[in-house]
Amino acid sequence: MGLLSKKDAALIKDPLADNNPITIQVLGICSALAITAELEAAIVMSISVLFVLGIGNVVISLMRNIIPSKIRIIVQLIVVAALVIIVDQVLKAFAYELSKTLSVFVGLIITNCIIMGRFEAFALGNGPWRSFLDGIGNSLGYGVILIIVAFFRELLGAGTLLGFKVLGDPIEKTGVYAFGYENNGFMLLAPMALIVVGIIIWVQRSRNEALIED
Repeated sequence: MGLLSKKDAALIKDPLADNNPITIQVLGICSALAITAELEAAIVMSISVLFVLGIGNVVISLMRNIIPSKIRIIVQLIVVAALVIIVDQVLKAFAYELSKTLSVFVGLIITNCIIMGRFEAFALGNGPWRSFLDGIGNSLGYGVILIIVAFFRELLGAGTLLGFKVLGDPIEKTGVYAFGYENNGFMLLAPMALIVVGIIIWVQRSRNEALIED
């Protein structure tokens, strides 16, 4: 961060901690529930949002003085939709099986509250460079939570990470794994994503009591 001013550096660091879009602003929860059963899917979704929000913020910032106020939401939707189409086509070309796993959730990036919120709250009022940093910071904050949740859900739900067996091999085809682990799929259930996010929020607030509202 040595090349950035304190204000610019804060645009990246704050969403990673005390202003995280998921745990503090409570945005983007749907994707945290939907695609975090597999670590690979969570990583790809995080990279996709990083691209869409980083580039989208810059585009909206460059256009901010020529966008009529009455149609700004429509323009924002067109920009994010174009970027999402690029992401979708790249996934289909280079990672087809994964694109089928993510399926509709890539398209739903268009309606992600984090993206539309940063367009409206930041990119429309700031220059391209700061808007780019804001987009990178918020998408990294979003991605970190998705990856943490997916790490524990896949590890404890399937005994794998990125599809590779971690917790041991089957013992005599009984389904019981080494290290006292048995794959019952409990962590793969959607409610467990919300519980893991809740634990992260609890840890975050226990470390910083200023985040606890009276």
